[in-house]
Order: sequence, then structure tokens, then C-alpha cells
Amino acid sequence: MTTTTEPFEPAAARLLDALETGHVDEIVGALPGIDAAIGGDWSDGRVQPVRERLLGLHRNTRTALVAGLVQWTLMLWRPVEIDRIRQERSALFRLAATVSRGFPPEPARELREDRLHLMGRQWIFAELHEAEALISEELAAGRPIDAAVVAGVRRSALSIRPHHSLVVDLAAALTEPLLSPGEAWADRVLADVAELDAQFGAGLGAGSGSAGGESGPWTALIEHAFEVKSPKPTARWERTGRALIDAVGPERARERITEWLSLVGRPRTLDLVADPDGAGADQLDPYNLDALRGIALLLPLTPAHPDSARVLGRLVGCALRKVPGIGPQAPKVANAAVHGLARLDGEAGLAQLAVLTTRVTYKGTVKELDKALRDRAAALGLGRAEIEELAVPSYGMTEPGRRVEHFGDARVEVLVEGTSARQTWYNEAGRPVKSPPAPVRREHADGLKEFKAEVKDLEKMLAAQSERLDRQFLARRSWRYGTWRERILDHPLVGTLARRLIWTVDGTACAWLDGALRTLTGDGPAPADDAPVELWHPAGRPTEDVLAWRDLLERHQVVQPFKQAHREVYLLTPAEERTRVYSNRFAAHVLRQHRFHALAAVRGWHSNLQYAVDNSYPAPKRLLPEWGLRAEFRVNGMDADWGEVFPHLGTDQVRFYPIDAPENLTQAGSGRFGPVMGPGVVTPEPVPLAEVPPLVLSEVLRDVDLFVGVCSVGNDPTWSDGGPEGRHRDYWQAYGFGELSQSARERGELLARLLPRLAVGERCTVEGRFLEVRGELHTYRIHLGSGNVLMAPDDRYLCIVPAPEDSADGSAGSSGGPYLPFEGDRMLAVILSKAVLLADDTAITDPAITGQLGQR
Repeated sequence: MTTTTEPFEPAAARLLDALETGHVDEIVGALPGIDAAIGGDWSDGRVQPVRERLLGLHRNTRTALVAGLVQWTLMLWRPVEIDRIRQERSALFRLAATVSRGFPPEPARELREDRLHLMGRQWIFAELHEAEALISEELAAGRPIDAAVVAGVRRSALSIRPHHSLVVDLAAALTEPLLSPGEAWADRVLADVAELDAQFGAGLGAGSGSAGGESGPWTALIEHAFEVKSPKPTARWERTGRALIDAVGPERARERITEWLSLVGRPRTLDLVADPDGAGADQLDPYNLDALRGIALLLPLTPAHPDSARVLGRLVGCALRKVPGIGPQAPKVANAAVHGLARLDGEAGLAQLAVLTTRVTYKGTVKELDKALRDRAAALGLGRAEIEELAVPSYGMTEPGRRVEHFGDARVEVLVEGTSARQTWYNEAGRPVKSPPAPVRREHADGLKEFKAEVKDLEKMLAAQSERLDRQFLARRSWRYGTWRERILDHPLVGTLARRLIWTVDGTACAWLDGALRTLTGDGPAPADDAPVELWHPAGRPTEDVLAWRDLLERHQVVQPFKQAHREVYLLTPAEERTRVYSNRFAAHVLRQHRFHALAAVRGWHSNLQYAVDNSYPAPKRLLPEWGLRAEFRVNGMDADWGEVFPHLGTDQVRFYPIDAPENLTQAGSGRFGPVMGPGVVTPEPVPLAEVPPLVLSEVLRDVDLFVGVCSVGNDPTWSDGGPEGRHRDYWQAYGFGELSQSARERGELLARLLPRLAVGERCTVEGRFLEVRGELHTYRIHLGSGNVLMAPDDRYLCIVPAPEDSADGSAGSSGGPYLPFEGDRMLAVILSKAVLLADDTAITDPAITGQLGQR
């Protein structure tokens, strides 16, 4: 059966003629035509006379019609195009449901069940009228609806609200199951609640509690979770929640809720057919979100436990996972989890909030985090920065970077190395072993589980505190010496980072070397408790002092948690003195928009994804309230068809404005910039670059350099063809092998100092823009900015694709390679790894590389 769409009137006339004759074959042949003409909508007013005639046929005739439709369906199983099968089977299912309205003729039974099964595998129903008719018919006949179909009805209803539809009414009537199945956490809740309520009813005996037809206490608890209407629940909701938790047992409730929340984000237990726009692909079921939010808010009402903070912190990340075309999939759930963390007793919740402040970039949740920390700070009479510092636990360490935990006669020693924790186990005899001894696993299972969880928390907090300290330059944070020693330098966890940094104590630069604070000359300062302390920054320091600190740290093999002594300093250039109010230093680059958007958020910038539509977008900006300034980086979308997200951005000027100046917008795709104007609004004047504090100018330009270095298509080795239609080939060539940025120049200077210490140093030389590597087969030149490789003698391009990046900013942690004086420069690690590989080029076995080298 192949149906071509024809106008309604001829199709209706054809079907009426067939009905007049009463020949089943002619009616079956005419039905698909009118179905196609009305788009499957048998509630269309035009088709009502035909529908009434059809349903008025004798029962035996209708049964024969259904049998004919079934026969058509069977014919579709022969090999044909899949899209045609889907379209025609859908039409036949719909027709069978319509023709068999009011009775369950046996020939259509299998067809209807098959159709219901397929509906239960859809994220939302493509044909709402057919779904409503078929499901209503099943309900009217007293037949149960599969839970997967119920879930589809609910999702479909939510997708079309607030518009009225029969499907919306149908969803409201389908109250069972309690949650929509198909998600690991929801399936576990449904199974647990059924089991626990049955146990509760059995314990009460016949005629009591749930045995009498009322909801069991666990069902009532989940029903109550659905009733929460905001991230911050009302006092009345909490009172009822406490009573319900008391009814099931507070500790038991905590254990179950913790287990349920730990399953959020796991792969779906029932695979669904996603929408054409991608909705439904590993997405949280929208019907379950209210319950999930309520369950997260019930957890703080249970007894305190470290696991409660862990699952709520993890839930924030799961809920904010971005879905293409939607954005964060469940921000209301994330906000509820933040509120739950703020309500937890003890330091565990506060510690998770501190970690999240360095990870979360979604604006709504950032506001909730800020409010939670400010509220906690106000309650303790402290500032926001102070509460973040006090939120860092010791994780059982009694001295900076070291923890010893005993499990019976065995023990484990934890040593912090960089932003990771190394474990060394010792058995009962005191000998080191590779893993926890068997008696520990057997007799201390719960303690071992908690220990492992704490080590994971410790590593997350290390990364978070490293990022927080890196932000203190622009935050203008300062301490009094006594407070700084307690909270920073001598803190068991933060101290492992602070003791690898340079500090200005009472105006004198010093660092922790040989077990004490020491200046460049080796003296030990003796400041008063109220002496001011700040992070040392190389901007404005004498060059000889900066070089001396670098040399000293390198001699002591100190690995700084981020670039400080080797931090790039961006001074005002003659070109910027001429342009006066803007910098073109990083203009005319092509960036990958999604990567830029993610990295900008991590670095504290605010940006919007730009679409190829008639719209204007604010320039990406970084607010600097401590300095009264706002930095803007102007970008413009490129390479998209109408209605799509721009895959790439072209870069333009960097400017500074007073923080309260009217915002500037750019017209999508045009590159035209201008302020948001209104009555009484005066065109904002940029702040001259010479009036921007040197540290602020340097840090902002450093961020922009990072954006270009990480997000430019020029450092992607797979873009040697120039990308879409080759239009960026010249840019790729110019960036990939051209002049170096400030960070790339600093990288070259560092490599020149490090090479004598490296195993491949004798084969390597820094020559201008390149690290030259002399292999056995060829001589190679690795560009210090992009990491791209050229081969002598004719500068042929050698494509080597590095391993996937470890983090959003393209940084890489310690990997056991050669000594580097700081963490976080992935490009430096990439260049060194390529140098090591190419220095021994005869040992390369990867065919993707050997073919380019002339080997086979």
C-alpha cells in the first residue's frame, strides 16, 4: 500500500462511493487516501459525516474492514524503505483504532497491542489524536494501560501545555504508576515503595493502614514530594514531610532517599525513540522532575550523614547537564539540591557548596549558590569569602597533605600530590601492598567505603580550591597574617596548595621552602598577626625578581597549582596606546563557539550562545566589581544557516567600561555593535586602557589569550583543509604556524630552560616560533602556539591528533611526565609529548602517523 496525498474532497467522495457499494476491498483501498488527506486527524470537522457512516456500518462489515487492514499491515513486512514502513504502518494502526471503535474485534487485537507497544517507546506521541482515541478505547473496555504508555502520555501532555488538549486531560486521569518508569532511579523508587508499603501493611495486619485501601506511608512520602512548588519549600510542607519521615523511620528514609538520588543520571532502563530535534535522548523524564525536586528537599529532614551532601552535590551536576536545544535539563532540581545542601547540618553540606561555586556556571543556580553561602555567612557574622574558606574540611588530615587511617592492624597513608591523592596501603605486618588487604575488605567494608568516598571528595575539593585561589588576583582578597596561617597556609588541605605559591606578607614576597616561609634571600619573615597578606602577582614586579623566583622554584622542583611565577603579564603595547580605548591584540580569530561558551563560564565570564536569527546579543563580559569595571570581548557568529547555532565566532576588540555603564549588543552575523539605548541613556564611553589597573588589564587579556589558545580552530590538526568549504584555510595556516601570542612566547622561554633536564633535550632546540626535534627519519618543527608539526626538508604538515582534553579549560593535571613548574598548561604537555614521540620516530607504530613519515 503506497498512499499519495490528494485533496480532501476527492478522497472523501471516493470513500463515500465505496461505502455506498459496501464492498470491503474498495473501502479498505479508499481509507488510506482520506486518512492522508486529513493528516490522520479523525476529529477534523470535515470528516465527521464520513466517520459517522464508517462507524454506522454493520459490525460484521467493520470486522472485515479491520481484517483487511491487518492484511495490509502484513504486506508491509517485505523489504521496502524504512520511512515508508513507518508512515504506512502508523496510518494502518490509526485506521484500525478508528474502525474498531466501540468493540474489540479479534483480528485487530494484535494490531492494537502492537501499536500501544510502539507508543510506549516514543518520547512524545507524534499523533496525539490517535493516541487519545486508542488509549481511551482501551480504558473504556476496562483493559490496563502499560506503564510505559502512561509515561508517554504524561510527557506528551507536558510538551503541549498550557494549551488544552484531550491528551492533557487523559494524563491527569492516569495517576498510576506514581512515577513514570524507564529511569533507573524512578524504577528503584517504584519497586522500593511497593515492597516497603507491603511490609508496612503486613506489619499492621488485615484491615489496617494500606490494607484498608489507603496509601501506604512510603507512597504518601512520594506523593508529598510532588507537592513542592519552589526550590525553597514552605514551613507547612516541611512539617508534613517530617511527620511522614517519622512514620517510615528517619534513618531508613535517609538510606532509601540517598540510594534513589545516587541513581539519577544513570542510563535509561527503557530506550525511547527521540524526537527529530533530539529531545528524549538520555534526558530526565519531565514528569518525574517535581518528585525528584521534592525528594531532594526531604533529605535534609533526615539524620545528618556525609552521603547526603555527596548525593545532593552530584544531583546538581546531573540536573545541570546540558541537552542540545534545551540547555540545562532540570535547573529547578539543581536549585532544590542547592537549598538542600544549605539546610544540612554540619560541614559536609557547606563543603559541597564550596566545590559547586567553582564548577557551576548556570546563572540561576549560581545565584542560588551565592544566596546560600551569603545566608550562612550572615548567620555566622562572616563575609562571603570567609565562609568559603571555613567550608573546607580537613578530610581527616592532621597536617597539610597527609592522612593516616587505621583499619584494625592494617593502615593506609594518603599523600596529596598536586590535585590528586596517592594511597599507600600497609598490611598487618606493616608491609606495603597494592590494595586494601583482605581483612580490611571483609571486616571493615562500611568504613572502607566511607574512606574511599572521602578521598574522592578530597580530590574534588583540591581542584575547587586551586580554582578559587587563582581567582583571588581579581577578587583583591587579602588576609591578616594570623588568620591566613590558620585558614590557608597551615590548613590540612588548602595548605598543600598555598605552600606551592608565592605570597606577599607585610609587603615582602615569600614562599614555603625547606619547611618555613622564606624570602628570595632565604630569610624567614616574622610578621605580626595583623600584618596584611596577599597573593603575589608578577605584574609590576622587577623583571629580575620574577626571574629569580622562577629559578628558585625550579631548583626546589616546586610544581605550582596554577601559573604564578610563570604567569603571563600583558603590558600595554604601542598599538593599544594608539587605539587608546580598545585592544585589537586578539581580533580576527575563529573560535569554536560551544567550547568558548563553556570555557568563558569557567573563567567567570558571562556569554550567550549566538544563533543565526534576527536578534542581538550582549558581548561576552567579565564583571569586576572590586575594581568598578566591566570587560567586554566582542565576538560575532560565523558559518551558520538561518535558525542554527553559529558553530564559530569571529573575534574583535576588547574594551573596558564602568561596571554600571549601559550594555553593548552585537547584531547576529553582522558584526555591528552598539549600546542598549533608551530614554535618558547616554552612549557609554570606554575606559582608556592606560587607566585600567595593570593587573586587571593583564588578567583580562590573559583570559582572552586562553580563549583563543583553547578554542581557535587553528590549533585543531583536523582543520588543515580549512574547515567548511575551505574558507578558513588561510587563517588555519596563519594561526597554526604564525606569530606567537604572549602565552606561547612564555612557553618557548620555559622550554628553553627545561630542555637540558629532559631525556630528549639533546635532540630538541627552541628556534623562534618552533620547538625543533631531530628524529632518526626527519627533523620536525612543533609550533609553540598551536602544537602543529612541520617536517623537513619541505615543511610538509604532519597531522598528530592529541588525546582528548582532560577539562573544560583544556588543562591537564600531573601525569607522571617530566617536571613542569606549574599545572594546567595542556598545550605545553601536548608539545612535550609530541617531542618525545618524534625524537624516537623509528619506534612509532601508529599507521596514521607512519604513513605520513614515509613508512609502511
